[in-house]
Amino acid sequence: MPYDIKDTVHPVEAAAVMRLLSTRPRLLALGEPTHDEEALLDLRNHLFRQFVEEEGYRTIAIESDCLMGLVVDDYVTSGSGTLDEVMERGISHGWGASAANRELVRWMRAYNDGRPAADRLRFAGFDGPLEITAAASPRQAVTALHGYLAAGVDADLLPCTTELLDRLLGADDRWTDPAAMWDPAQSVGQSSEARELRLLADDLAALLHEQMPHLIATTSRDDWDRALLYGRTATGLLRYHYWMADTSPARMTRLVAVRDQMMARNLLAVAARGPALVHAHNGHLQREKSTMRMGGKPLRWWSAGALVSAQLGEEYAFVATALGTIRHRAVDAPPPDTVEGLLYALPEDRCVIDAPRLAAALADMPPAPRVSPWFGYSPLDPSHLAHSDGIVFVKDVPQS
Repeated sequence: MPYDIKDTVHPVEAAAVMRLLSTRPRLLALGEPTHDEEALLDLRNHLFRQFVEEEGYRTIAIESDCLMGLVVDDYVTSGSGTLDEVMERGISHGWGASAANRELVRWMRAYNDGRPAADRLRFAGFDGPLEITAAASPRQAVTALHGYLAAGVDADLLPCTTELLDRLLGADDRWTDPAAMWDPAQSVGQSSEARELRLLADDLAALLHEQMPHLIATTSRDDWDRALLYGRTATGLLRYHYWMADTSPARMTRLVAVRDQMMARNLLAVAARGPALVHAHNGHLQREKSTMRMGGKPLRWWSAGALVSAQLGEEYAFVATALGTIRHRAVDAPPPDTVEGLLYALPEDRCVIDAPRLAAALADMPPAPRVSPWFGYSPLDPSHLAHSDGIVFVKDVPQS
């Protein structure tokens, strides 16, 4: 082996990750290169428990619908609802069915039982109410924001009534039609009603900030923070729907960029609450531009991680996850001249890698990019190594 990388290898422990960093970050982002692998979620759970017990982390944020996540947060903090109900209604993209996600929520609730509010664990979804083929109606976010303000400020300060919002929103299936993802003509996002809703949502969100001292004093900081989430989501969703109706060549790039901007704004709100572990796809958390092909076209946009890192600096850290094999997905042993191939040759089944030191060790003989035979696995880009704080490497992923 022409590379000497043994000094970059550490055990998979929270303490080992922290030793790679110059300070405890407010957001410690742990990426994954593929979804729906229980082994990776179990590993996330293992590390989160250690970050809670050893490093004082109190929040986990995952790549799931931010509004649905409120259901999970209510359960883990106060026991509202049942675990079955929470897993069905609180986690999007079908991931509520995951055994590892269920165990995460169960453990968080058990940890919080009997603890004072200031020491309880919190849960957040930080994705928008979006699926790859559709977007939610803005109804929940807009009406919840309006309802909070209507209960707390003089009526003459409100820019609209509930009746006006309901008329402009119309039927929800106008907004959620999956055909709109591929046919802009099927979207209502640039209708006169949608344009008026965007202005009203912006005014409602502005009023929330204008009345901050009064609203926090008469409700609570948590209630105001939740209203901020409704405001971010309402304006973000309406912007997303606007671009669903666009016919320019920039349409798909704008859609994925708006989604990551929504993610970034939610992550900054999580960071304001205290140190949190973030878990999502590597592509959403990396510091570089994200890339993908959609509708046969290459797309490039700034990831949520890049946006957050630009604002938080050293208070944002990113640890990517890389895999050797996923044999049930036909992802076999990596070529030896790739980063994954070098790590696969190590004796450890899983390890934490000092990414900047690894990049330095490979500088004179840059490894080749790995090409995955399965579209669902995104290999490491060797050029990104120096811009990651670490890598969690898992040699072989068993079938879930």
